[in-house]
Amino acid sequence: MKLYNTLSKKLEYFKPIKNKQVGIYSCGPTVYWYQHIGNLRTYIFSDILRRVLEYNGFKVKQVMNVTDVGHLTSDADTGEDKMEKAAKKEGKNAVDIANHYWSIFKEDFKKLNIQEPTIWTKATEYIQEQIELIKKLEKKGFTYKTEDGIYFDTSKFPDYAKFARLNIEELEAGKRIEIGEKKNKTDFALWKFSNKDEKRQQEWNSPWGVGFPGWHIECSAMSMKYLGETIDIHTGGEDHIPIHHTNEIAQSEAATGKKFVNYWVHGAFLLSKGEKVSKSKGGLYTIADLEEIGYDPLDYRYLCLTTKYRIPLNFTLESLDAARNSLEKIRNKIQELDNNSKGDINEFKNSFLEAINQDLNMPKALAVLQDILKTNNLGGKEKLILVKEFDKVLALDLTKVEKIKIPKKIEELVEKREKARKNKDWDLSDKLREELKIEGFVVEDTEFGPKPKKIK
Repeated sequence: MKLYNTLSKKLEYFKPIKNKQVGIYSCGPTVYWYQHIGNLRTYIFSDILRRVLEYNGFKVKQVMNVTDVGHLTSDADTGEDKMEKAAKKEGKNAVDIANHYWSIFKEDFKKLNIQEPTIWTKATEYIQEQIELIKKLEKKGFTYKTEDGIYFDTSKFPDYAKFARLNIEELEAGKRIEIGEKKNKTDFALWKFSNKDEKRQQEWNSPWGVGFPGWHIECSAMSMKYLGETIDIHTGGEDHIPIHHTNEIAQSEAATGKKFVNYWVHGAFLLSKGEKVSKSKGGLYTIADLEEIGYDPLDYRYLCLTTKYRIPLNFTLESLDAARNSLEKIRNKIQELDNNSKGDINEFKNSFLEAINQDLNMPKALAVLQDILKTNNLGGKEKLILVKEFDKVLALDLTKVEKIKIPKKIEELVEKREKARKNKDWDLSDKLREELKIEGFVVEDTEFGPKPKKIK
């Protein structure tokens, strides 16, 4: 099995620390708002990685953090804590905000067939572990104190710029970070002091004063607790490479003197009109938004599998329509399989395994699936065996058929709307769509005709 390692910038054969056991740490959400589909693309890719490892016979222990404190609005260690800001905005306490958005995030996982990690780790539940790690760094001389916190001195970690290939000399003060009392442009907060003029909802006593942990330290402390000082695989979005993951490496390796991660695996951005999807730009659709306009969450999962995880994916509703139609065609073909038995499945099994083991090449894996459904060399029984086996990785519910009884009233509304569309009476068509929504249904306009679907 080969994976592209961000650390070496090349494809490498995967070899775990322990035989047939794999430890994965996946950067999780900051739970101050909904996760949009750009965020969720990263989790779909890490789920595929885990499923491929399990398909290869590895026992996987996956840890995912939940950031519920310390992630400031600026990567420069300035601005408000995103959790505190959300709590003020919604008039709730920070714990309730975190639990609310975390529960929605887990619901999105279920809808997308993403396996939950073996262990969830909430930053606020591991404050002591984070303090102990900072104390270790302090003892080794990697920290210094400023008016607003305890900082990591990146000049004392010679390989700081290596991972992200940063040119520190060219980093301009005030662009990547505000310098303030920092000794170096790249130094980052390990512990932030509470503002004396403002009462925070989340703050703790520490050897350095009342405050809260910096964003980066949680991942090192929590991953080490459950996966040891050296991890097999660390996943996340490519936006974490230059700051968050670079800082994780620096503080972890400075504390332990050991290599932090053997394989760094990063997913590329989801794009909209050629630009990265982000909350700062208003975000994009959530899974609930897509459901509201008639899509199944697995339509989006299928779309993500049509592009390699390391290549940016340009999202449009047209591309999602195409994914939905392709997935529906595959399911229809599977439902039409006969009960005949003939042929050898091993060639197709080997082709699928070769595809997924070549750096998670899911477009090629989907092509193998299509070949199976087209070939005359296999009987329906053999095809179904392969479909069920491959779906352990694809997780598209390929053999699941949802039979919903459509009320006569809904069928009549759908028929009227279709007639209005054919007559190009768009106002009436929209009005009938809203009527259907009130009744608890949406209409998917597929190449097979209009398809009413109950809103979940």
